[in-house]
Amino acid sequence: MADTSIGTPAQLRDPNFTPPLAKAIPLGIQHVLAMFVSNVTPAIIVAGAAGFGFGSNSPDFPELLYLIQMSMLFAGLATLLQTITLGPVGAALPIVQGTSFAFLPIMIPLVAGKGVDALGALFGGIIIGGLFHALLGLVIGKIRFALPPLVTGLVVTMIGLALVKVGIQYAAGGVPAIGTPEYGSLLNWSAALMVIFVTLGLKFFTKGMLSISAVLIGLIVGYVYAIMVGMLSIDAITGSWERSAAFALPQPFKYGFEFSFAAILGFCLMAFISAIETVGDVSGITKGGAGREATEEEIKGATYADGFGSALAGIFGGFPNTSFSQNVGLIAMTGVMSRHVVTCGAIFLIICGLVPKVGGIIRTVPIEVLGGGVIVMFGMVVAAGISMLSDVDWNRRNMVIFAIALSVGLGLQLEPGAVQYLPDTLRILMTSGLLPAAAIAIALNLILPEELSEESTEEVSGGLKGNAKGSLPR
Repeated sequence: MADTSIGTPAQLRDPNFTPPLAKAIPLGIQHVLAMFVSNVTPAIIVAGAAGFGFGSNSPDFPELLYLIQMSMLFAGLATLLQTITLGPVGAALPIVQGTSFAFLPIMIPLVAGKGVDALGALFGGIIIGGLFHALLGLVIGKIRFALPPLVTGLVVTMIGLALVKVGIQYAAGGVPAIGTPEYGSLLNWSAALMVIFVTLGLKFFTKGMLSISAVLIGLIVGYVYAIMVGMLSIDAITGSWERSAAFALPQPFKYGFEFSFAAILGFCLMAFISAIETVGDVSGITKGGAGREATEEEIKGATYADGFGSALAGIFGGFPNTSFSQNVGLIAMTGVMSRHVVTCGAIFLIICGLVPKVGGIIRTVPIEVLGGGVIVMFGMVVAAGISMLSDVDWNRRNMVIFAIALSVGLGLQLEPGAVQYLPDTLRILMTSGLLPAAAIAIALNLILPEELSEESTEEVSGGLKGNAKGSLPR
């Protein structure tokens, strides 16, 4: 519900309105706290996949601190591009940017088990993919037809399905613990379940910021629980704090720059999905906050900021940025449309990114505690995809398209050895599962006739008959 003590109803709907700083600053911090955990989690997961993350005992483990730092810094800078704008770059709207889960199914196969040496190719792909993403701003309105809810819903669902395994592994003790007696122990699961139960309790039995920040608060409670049961020592926390610098600037091309066709193609293809997601978020913000449709300039500007923000992040060791959908609901809840409020939040993120001690504390979070959080977050990604699929008219044609794309994409994720003889580049892209599923869905949606008869699909449905006449109920 809108707080009219901040301004008049007309002012609250105005993106250019500046509330008093005493209220703008806490409101801005509220925006970034709602996405804080989601923003730094991809860095932790990529480091874990590469082999220098939590529990790895790798000499490169300190590099995780830098990746966390860059996730915060460039989320803040990309958000500033959206709120303050730079020429045509930016929507001049209260859009919060951050590292997207959408790119994880691409990044994980690229770095799997390769350590820090894989990061040069990864960031090379991010830079070029970001520039390509920015170029999509010129044609974003013309490609939306190729990505209807059937395709975007499938892609988001696939992203979640690709990641749920990570959450379970973390909750059980992390990949390095697999095969040891500690993996899957009751102690490990108790920490993860503590986070899940607290998160669910806050989500369903509280309102406002407590509900919106449920995952963050759940992780804090899980962190305290881990200290109480001896999973994490105070010495480890103080040691990490003392070893982390009080201030540090980012380093350009810290991990080098390498051309990898698989990385470049993967990030460029995912740019289409991310761009459409941003269009949806911009539309949601203008409808929920200002009661109007987004203009073409706002959509273009937001897409430019997505792309250039990602390319800039890649130069310094940050991951691809995109608009955060959590922000749409938060604006609808507070009723405050001011972009300058989000600017305050962006400055908070930038400050956190320049202070490695913040990352030093984050990296002491036990992997089991983080597992509880990501189980919830990745499950919500799947749920969001299913929600998008509820807008699909589930006729026979769309059922067949969905069935084939899901079967191939999920099947390749579950059984990557099936394409072991493909060239490395193609194998990495295929085993992501996400890209083949998206490509199949887009292609079939464009070339198949509009409808299939019931008889033409009955023989492959095993006697299971779909009864949907239109969209699924909301």
